[in-house]
Amino acid sequence: MSVNMKIRASHVANSSLAEAMQVQEIRPSYLDFLFPNFHFEEYMKTKAIRVNRELDDAVPLQDPMKIHETMRYSLLAGGKRVRPILCIASCELVGGDEELAIPMACAVEMIHTMSLIHDDLPCMDNDDLRRGKPTNRKVYGEETAVLAGDALLSLAFGHVAAKTSNVSAGRVIKAIAELASTVGSEGLVPRHIVDLTSEGKQVNLNGLEYIHVNKTSKLLEAAVVCAAIMGGGNLSEVERMRNYARCIGLLFQVVDDILDVTKSSEELGKTAGKDLASDKATYPNLMGLEGAKKFADELVVAMAIEELSYFDAVKAAALYHLANYIAYRHN
Repeated sequence: MSVNMKIRASHVANSSLAEAMQVQEIRPSYLDFLFPNFHFEEYMKTKAIRVNRELDDAVPLQDPMKIHETMRYSLLAGGKRVRPILCIASCELVGGDEELAIPMACAVEMIHTMSLIHDDLPCMDNDDLRRGKPTNRKVYGEETAVLAGDALLSLAFGHVAAKTSNVSAGRVIKAIAELASTVGSEGLVPRHIVDLTSEGKQVNLNGLEYIHVNKTSKLLEAAVVCAAIMGGGNLSEVERMRNYARCIGLLFQVVDDILDVTKSSEELGKTAGKDLASDKATYPNLMGLEGAKKFADELVVAMAIEELSYFDAVKAAALYHLANYIAYRHN
């Protein structure tokens, strides 16, 4: 079941009482009731600390000094580490553990950082602020920023190949192939071209969904699917995880669009109002702010949560919480 088949819901009409109750069921208080022994904030903090330590080790400050300094500037600049934590939680869901997932989790964050460095270039989104700091190209220049992104992309694949252990070669190869397809000519790249060339043009909901399911969602999907493969998931489990990831990937973008028009640059850690200024199609623009908020609720309740219902609820606790976290985050 693809996201596209399920997304067409009542996101413009008023919510019914039943829908409102469904939305209430995934608020943090209800999740705490369902999983009293799972402490989400502690889980996020612990996993982020581990990921940050591994990333620090993966890119030491050594010769050639300039390129490593540039890579580290963006890679270690903070951030929520949602993608690597999703990777770890997905591996754990299908029976794996953190150790199996860590190399892939770091690789996904390296690729995500590469995409941010490149997105901020003048020829792309031309941004000056990222994670509350000047963007990479503002500090090191455009040429070095491009090369730092290139180096992170290359390092990501080398890191998975060199650091993964206790996973069969077949599963490692399959996961690397999945990751490669995400960032290549059939993944992020052509969809980003569509995004750039759509500025100032009329884009309908179908067109906007195409861009974001295949752009914002794509790396989140890779994080989840690659981890499920590494963790030993069967084909059915991997595909259910793929559907979950597509839902929360699109959810991430809807919430990003909402925050872009409701929060300040200081609150977001990046330039607010950029989409409006560049005349980009967004969900609040096409649906209205309240319609976009309702759509976000539907994505997490009717779709992402449904995919998780096929798994052991206790093992899926982190992924339930992560869907909720993405839906109701403030930056």
